[in-house]
Amino acid sequence: MTLQQLRYAAAVAEHKSINKAAASLFITQPSLSGSVKELENELNMQIFTRSSRGITPTPEGEEFLGYARQMLEYYHLIEERYMNKKPTRKKFSVSAQHYSFAVEAFINMVREFGMDEYEFAMHETKTHEVIENVKTLKSEIGVLYINEFNKTVMNKIFRRDNIEFKPLFDCDIFVFLSADNPLAGREKLKLSELADYPCLSFDQGDRNSFYFAEEVMSTKDYKRVIKANDRATFLNLMKGLNGYTLCSGILCEDLNGQGYVAVPLDTRETMTIGYIKHANVPLSDLALMYIEELRKHKNRVLEGIASRKKKTGKQSEKAEEK
Repeated sequence: MTLQQLRYAAAVAEHKSINKAAASLFITQPSLSGSVKELENELNMQIFTRSSRGITPTPEGEEFLGYARQMLEYYHLIEERYMNKKPTRKKFSVSAQHYSFAVEAFINMVREFGMDEYEFAMHETKTHEVIENVKTLKSEIGVLYINEFNKTVMNKIFRRDNIEFKPLFDCDIFVFLSADNPLAGREKLKLSELADYPCLSFDQGDRNSFYFAEEVMSTKDYKRVIKANDRATFLNLMKGLNGYTLCSGILCEDLNGQGYVAVPLDTRETMTIGYIKHANVPLSDLALMYIEELRKHKNRVLEGIASRKKKTGKQSEKAEEK
């Protein structure tokens, strides 16, 4: 196996066509086909499936290509640094479901480390893309949640893709809505009380499975639903249409502003926020620093639970006095 073969395989995966990949590499189509076939024989595995619609990686091929891209990236860094004598920056990337606390942790990590040595990337994206980015090593860390409903399916996907899920903290379920919403001042909300308000849900595209939903209780029959693609649109819909979504209750006022609240949902269901990593790749120092920033939000969760219990206790005492 050579670096040239890795380049060829990566080019085929990128272009999804032997002819287009060969043109981009300035070699003949038979030469490229033969080189990829030799690589598959050497590895004793099928990297690509070939059909009339083009070429796509097999599940085993996707994993191999993730390692291949990382190897080519490392080679490029060495080449730039030592052969071309050009200074270069390393890369660190995180993918996450749409969590403001994940972005805030990323900001804190970048501020602490600085931006001189690294090129950073923060991808807020669909659930399956979070998993795919970690699987293919586009991102070193992915942030998402599991609960009783989706954990069996998600764990099966993690095992298939050679990914590990590491829990960070458990959360109760909250209703996230505008502070101007008529229900914003309530101490607790039932789903039935939300029926006349639009439920906001992140669009998962062609992977729109209940198991990939970023919102818990995705199988409930909601009277009004609005799909959106980004967190900024969610916030606007909360303001403009009194929309709501179900979330962890961890608010970041510095990013979202002060015009939003999280009200506890009257349910026994919970969710576990965690991160995923590739099982065979050790975490870098930057990844560990980012995870530590995420863990700091656990204290927010615990403080919030204690505060609500204290508030509930005082209200009960007042009720008894009356």
